[in-house]
Amino acid sequence: MSGRPVDEPTGEGERGGDPPRLWSRDFGLFFTARAVARLGDTMLPVALAAGLLQHGYGAGAVGLAMAATAATFAGLVVFAGVIADRFATRTLMVWADVARLGTQALAAALFFADHVVLWEICAIGLVNGAAGALFQPGVASMVPRLATDVQGANGAVRVAESVAQLAGPAVAGLVVGLATPGGVFAAHAATYAISAVCLLLLRLPPPAPDHRPTGHTPGTFRADLVDGWREFRSRTWLWAVIAVWCLYMIAVWGPTGPLVAAEVVREHGPGAYGLVNSALGAGTVVGGLLALRLRPRRMLRAGAVALTGFAAFPLSVGLGLTVPAMAAGAAVAGAGLSFWGVMWATSVQTQVPPDVLNRIHAYDVAGSLAMMPIGQALAGPAAAALGAEQVLLVSGVTSFVVVISLLAVPAIRGLVRVDPAPAPRAPAPGKAGLVRRE
Repeated sequence: MSGRPVDEPTGEGERGGDPPRLWSRDFGLFFTARAVARLGDTMLPVALAAGLLQHGYGAGAVGLAMAATAATFAGLVVFAGVIADRFATRTLMVWADVARLGTQALAAALFFADHVVLWEICAIGLVNGAAGALFQPGVASMVPRLATDVQGANGAVRVAESVAQLAGPAVAGLVVGLATPGGVFAAHAATYAISAVCLLLLRLPPPAPDHRPTGHTPGTFRADLVDGWREFRSRTWLWAVIAVWCLYMIAVWGPTGPLVAAEVVREHGPGAYGLVNSALGAGTVVGGLLALRLRPRRMLRAGAVALTGFAAFPLSVGLGLTVPAMAAGAAVAGAGLSFWGVMWATSVQTQVPPDVLNRIHAYDVAGSLAMMPIGQALAGPAAAALGAEQVLLVSGVTSFVVVISLLAVPAIRGLVRVDPAPAPRAPAPGKAGLVRRE
């Protein structure tokens, strides 16, 4: 937009007229940044639980420390979307990584020194949540700038994040066993350093043309926030999916996590739960790989159909099936959820104009996450009143209701994929100028 800060110098980009590409030097750097950062994020819960419990705190303190990060992230991400649309996105992401590098290094120092005070750990979590909110909007807008094969890029990143999700807790447990929880925090800090370096090394192609009317000038922060909401509300397929997703979070995803853990551990032991959870992660890898190959014309319709597979997870546990059957159900669920995630992310990134994409993605993230704590909080009382198995059966049935609701909206099931045009030619090396960001 006119009047916005300039972005960093660009380097070589895609040449106009080239067929869609996935792998390149720059996408490889972004891919590495996301995979390494995700690995660190999945190590953190193990470090927090082990570290706080070792220092005499209980499960409630662990939950409070985790909630500090999650609540701050959810509360600030919409505002961060406006900031990301007003300033250079890559710069904000790098500074967010630097901030989290500092906080996790501080946490490591506290644990190494055996000086662990709960309010200090929660304060670190608050800063982490704010930095994460500042970082998140750029994740969506970076993908279409770095790869013309947007769906393939999302599929590749989903596979990497799924593998990290599988490996992270195991690596964290190994580090805690060989060293201390402080070692995990130090490793987590290092992942943010790697992410920041990868982002700094990116050679960003020129931004897409501005979609705003000629002569538009950016307004106040509040005006841009309202403008983002107007853009969000004007797309029926977008807000309808988020509305349905609120039901999914409250009645399906929120209760499934804690109740599956409790039921499987109680009936079959923690080893069985580890197997089921690993199967869920393996399924997400399969779903990402499928999304790399399958190119449906109506992406949200195909994603919704795949999402029916998630019902197998709560239903297999609620019906009291064998551990192998529950693991199979978890794998099918992970594949369906992962495939839907790629279809959804690609639809948002290719259907929404670049000049509002950060804000739209922020509304998407906030709306998707807002109802999850409610579903988790209601899981216990619902299980006490009805029984955990019955609640899981209801969640499984509701999974089908969610899919039917998605497919019932014409704007969702009829949305046709948009393949972005090849990125414009970047300035020749050595002649890169400053370009205004989208």
